[in-house]
Amino acid sequence: MQDHPDVDAYLLDSDRWPDEITALRPILLSRGLTETIKWGKPCYCTGGGENVVLIQEFSDHLALMFFRGVLLDDPEQVLHAQGPNTHGPKRMEFTSVGDVESIAEVIATYVDAAIHHAEAGTELPPRPEEELATELSERLADDDELAEAFEHLTPGRQREYNLHVSGAKRTETRKRRIDGVVPRILEGRGLRDR
Repeated sequence: MQDHPDVDAYLLDSDRWPDEITALRPILLSRGLTETIKWGKPCYCTGGGENVVLIQEFSDHLALMFFRGVLLDDPEQVLHAQGPNTHGPKRMEFTSVGDVESIAEVIATYVDAAIHHAEAGTELPPRPEEELATELSERLADDDELAEAFEHLTPGRQREYNLHVSGAKRTETRKRRIDGVVPRILEGRGLRDR
């Protein structure tokens, strides 16, 4: 990830979607947002520093990611989920300057709503309950020490372990994954903690 001092410098290095980003900028800046670079990408924040939207370049589209997109009404049906394991963010996707220009007013309306939620500090709704992978649930039921350690993990770490285990197609692989993470769980560490 290259470090850019500002969005102008970022655009000089952009070879995928510079024209589309250039079309988005005045819409975002007209809403009173501050422009900066965060996580190596153009980010737009409220005057108080609350993140509102992030521009993400992909090979097949440009995304305008709303940090609290799940809170936005979407009568125009232009918001897409970030992915199956992402809860709060949603994004608009563009493949041309025409895409941006054709819904410029919609973008402005959604950004205004996102600013309202950011400034109000609106909390995201709780994540829907997810069932534990059967093999993980059974292992926790059979091992009190492991179950207690798992319960002491943060909800995010519990979810990360569950996704890791449930992501395997075969029962044998799921059981092997559990065996591999038991020591980390007992130490109170997350799957990716160092």
